[in-house]
Amino acid sequence: MDNRGKRQASSIFGGMGFYIALLVCVLAAGVVGYFALLNNGETPETQPDLVSQTAPVDQTDPGPAQSVAAPEEEPAAPVGSDVPLVVAKEPTIKKPVVREPESEPASAPIPEDPAPVVHLEDMPAEEEPVQVVSPLDGETIAVFSVDQLTYDATLGDWRTHDGIDIRAEAGTAVLSASAGTVLSVEEDGRLGATVVIDHGNGYVTTYASLQPEVSVLAGDAVDAGSMIGLVGNTSLTEAGLGAHLHFSVAKDGEIIDPAVYLGE
Repeated sequence: MDNRGKRQASSIFGGMGFYIALLVCVLAAGVVGYFALLNNGETPETQPDLVSQTAPVDQTDPGPAQSVAAPEEEPAAPVGSDVPLVVAKEPTIKKPVVREPESEPASAPIPEDPAPVVHLEDMPAEEEPVQVVSPLDGETIAVFSVDQLTYDATLGDWRTHDGIDIRAEAGTAVLSASAGTVLSVEEDGRLGATVVIDHGNGYVTTYASLQPEVSVLAGDAVDAGSMIGLVGNTSLTEAGLGAHLHFSVAKDGEIIDPAVYLGE
């Protein structure tokens, strides 16, 4: 082969050698990276330079052989951040506070009024019980009747009767039914000789058909049972009854039943 042929062959093989060397370097870099990942980021131990161990290819004038070294892999940086990670918490939902309605305070007991202090000197003197006696012992021949008409034998008609009539012997003593003051002594044209006594507390008693000579005067004070006159027959409207006492009682101006006043 002549010199021209030799130079062409050297040129062809010299160019292929360059690409082969480049391919070897790439494979070496891949192997180094693979082991670097397996060692979890640790720097792989110094590997023998595969490129430097590659036998130089005979080249006509390739110039100085260039060794291609794989770049050292930087250790993998840990995934993370210096900034603290803030984890959002779920909002706490507070349950509404249901308050019981405040019960109204029990009303305070109303203090009772203290009992008034009564001094002995201020206490009224106890009233003595009123003594009431019958003005005459005898037979009741006509009763009290203001709601119904009764027959009047003297006048021969029917009329009301505002008292009671008590029959007794003429001249029998007539007594004051209770203590009091004589209001009047008079000769009544219908009832005859009459004595009226005020007993207080609204009570007034009347004694009629007495004999004209009575034992008291107006203004006299009398006790229960004091004699005020004698039984007679001086009432014109009741003359048919004979000797008797017509006795009547009024309370606050109203005629009442004498039997109630006497407690009969």
